[in-house]
Amino acid sequence: MSKTIFTVLTIFLSLTVAAQEKLSLSKAINYALENKAEAKKAALEVENANYLIQEARANALPQINAVGDVTYNSILQKTALNFNGETSIIEMGRPWQSTAVVALNQQIFNLAVFTGLKAAKTTRDFYRINKELTEEQIIEKVANSYYQIYKTKSQIKTIQATIDNTSRVQGVISNLYNNGLAKKIDLDRINVTLNNLKSTKQQLNNGLELQQNALKFLIGMDIKQAVTIENSDFEVNTDLLSHLDIDLTDRTEIKLLEKQQDLLQLNKKATQAMGYPTLSLTANYGYSGIGTDFPWFQNYPGAYWSNFSAVGLKLNVPIFNGFSIRSKTRQAQNQIDQFEVDFENTKLALNLEIQNAITQITNSLIMLKTQEENVGLAKDVLSNIENNYKNGLASLTDLLDAETSYADAQNNYTTAIIDYKLAEVQLIKAKGELKTLTK
Repeated sequence: MSKTIFTVLTIFLSLTVAAQEKLSLSKAINYALENKAEAKKAALEVENANYLIQEARANALPQINAVGDVTYNSILQKTALNFNGETSIIEMGRPWQSTAVVALNQQIFNLAVFTGLKAAKTTRDFYRINKELTEEQIIEKVANSYYQIYKTKSQIKTIQATIDNTSRVQGVISNLYNNGLAKKIDLDRINVTLNNLKSTKQQLNNGLELQQNALKFLIGMDIKQAVTIENSDFEVNTDLLSHLDIDLTDRTEIKLLEKQQDLLQLNKKATQAMGYPTLSLTANYGYSGIGTDFPWFQNYPGAYWSNFSAVGLKLNVPIFNGFSIRSKTRQAQNQIDQFEVDFENTKLALNLEIQNAITQITNSLIMLKTQEENVGLAKDVLSNIENNYKNGLASLTDLLDAETSYADAQNNYTTAIIDYKLAEVQLIKAKGELKTLTK
C-alpha cells in the first residue's frame, strides 16, 4: 500500500511540474505581444485604418445610384392656355406617373477628397507606429514585472539559506542546553529569531504569488496557470555602455509624433480645400411613364413611356462664406503651433530619459561590484563568528548579528542586480531597441 501511494504521489507531482509554464523573459514578452488586450487592440486599429483608406478612396471613385418612384396625382393641376384669343382650361399630366433613373457622379477635381485620401494613408502609418509603441510599452512593463519576481525569488532563496543555517545553530545550542552548557535565554533567542525568519519567508512567498499573478495578467495569461521563472536571463552586460550613439529619430515616440504632425498639416490643407473650386462629371439615363392607370411597363394600355438622358459638367466656385474657411484654417494652424511646442518638449524629455538611463546604469554597475564584495566579506565574518561561538569566544548576539549582516548583504546584492537590469531596460529603450528583448 505504501509503495502504491508513493507511486501515485510521484505521478501527481510529475504532472504538476509538467503543467507549469516555464517563462523566460523573451517568452513572457512574446506571449504578451500575442495575447495582451492592448496588443490586440493596436492590431485592430491598424486593420481599421485600412478600412478608412477604402472609405476615402470611395469618394474619388464613380458614384452610381439607381432611383425609382411611382406617384399617384389624385388631383391634377390645371392651367389656362390661349388659342387665337380663346382661353382653354386643360389638365396637366396623368393620374399615374412612374420614373426609373440611373445616375452617375464622378469627381474630376476636388482637393478635399484627394487630401482626405492622403490623410487616410497617413493615418494607417500612424496606427502602425502606434502599434509598435504599444508593443514597446508592453515589453517594458513585462520586463520590469519579471525582474521584480526574480528579486523576490532571490530574497526567498537567501532567507531559506539563513533559516537552514539558523536551524543548524539552534540544534547546536539545544544540545548544549540539554547538557547544561548553554543558557535557556540563548535557546529562546535563537528560537525567536528562527520563527521570525520563517514568518518573513511566508510573507515573501505571499508577495511572490501576487507578483506572479500580476505578471500573468500583464501578459494575458490565465491566472490559474502555474508558472516558473527561469534564472538564465539575469546576466550582467558590462559592455552595454560602450555603444551610446543614440539618435532620437530611431525612437518610436518621435516617429509617432512626426506622423501626427503630418496629419495636422493634412487637416489644414483639407480645411483650405473647402474654399477651392470643385469640378465633377454628371450623367443619367432613365425611363418615365404616365397614364390613367398604373403604368406597369412599356406598351401597357393607357400608359405612355419615354426615355431620357443627360451628360454634364458641374463646377462649383465658392465666392463668400463669411470667412468661415479662414477661421477654420487659422484654428488648424494654431493646433500645429501647439503641437510644435509639445514636440520640442517631448524631445527634451527623451534626452533627459537617455541621460538618466546612462547615469543609473553606471551607478548600478558600481553598486553591483560593491555589494558583491560585501557578500564575500559578510560570509567570511559569519564563518569566523560561528567558529568563535563554538569555541566560546563569541556571544550569541555576535552570531545573530553576523547572520543578519550576511543576509542583508545578499539581499542588497540582489537589489543591485535588479536595479541594474531595470536601468538596462531603460537604456535599451533609450536606444529604441526594446524589440531585442523578444529574442
